[in-house]
Amino acid sequence: MKPFGVRLRHAMAEYGPLCVGIDPHPALLRAWGFSADADGLKRFADVCVAAFGGQVALVKPQAAFFETYGSAGFAVLESTIAALRSLDTLVLADVKRGDIGSTMAAYAEAWLGDGPLAVDAITASPYLGFGSLAPALDLAEADHRGVFVLAATSNPEAAALQNTVAADGRTLAQTMVDAAAARNAGPEFGSVGVVVGATLAVAPDLSRLNGPILMPGVGAQGGGSESIRSLVPPEVLPAVLPSVSREVLEAGPAVSALRQRVRDLAAGFAFPYE
Repeated sequence: MKPFGVRLRHAMAEYGPLCVGIDPHPALLRAWGFSADADGLKRFADVCVAAFGGQVALVKPQAAFFETYGSAGFAVLESTIAALRSLDTLVLADVKRGDIGSTMAAYAEAWLGDGPLAVDAITASPYLGFGSLAPALDLAEADHRGVFVLAATSNPEAAALQNTVAADGRTLAQTMVDAAAARNAGPEFGSVGVVVGATLAVAPDLSRLNGPILMPGVGAQGGGSESIRSLVPPEVLPAVLPSVSREVLEAGPAVSALRQRVRDLAAGFAFPYE
């Protein structure tokens, strides 16, 4: 299996840059005419697989909405991951794991190993120190998977921490981007990505990352092509994955409507891909 970064680059060239989220919150389940329970969750997830499998570069299930239903929810998540991967669709589990030592190693094994929850990449929080993510980063590298590290998020609470300036003059967000870039050293497109909010006023310097940039906040939250172009230099735009969820899912539950919404949104992100 080729490294995640290489596989992702190929998928972006084939399908376009969008990362589509599967966020089955209860209000959306009901809006689709499904019950807000494990059965409704399964029906929702099956529609998403039919709509997005083999159609987009990356699909991002939000694990929290599956965890809500306990073991039944995890069973749905497992089957959803398996179904998407059987369609050769890359899966990013939005789990935002971040811990230390053996606990971080266990999280890594759960999501990046060979178990039933194994995906192509996960999101991870580095704010216990970037080095605390080493078990996940090392296993991802060994298994040709990926990690997206939270760097500069757009939630209001984040700025006080992430914009703190360290002794070397860099913000904490910039140190996270630079540490990810160090893991991506080499000629190939790297497998360690970062998460940068599409609605930020200013983004860290991403020019040396050599890896994917996941940018949530597109669509219903106000971000779009212009906001991304204002944050990311032109030569880095081909590495950007605009992340959309609510803006797409509101078009459901018809598979055809979901696919059309993806096509409409993708047309606004005509970045050059190779």
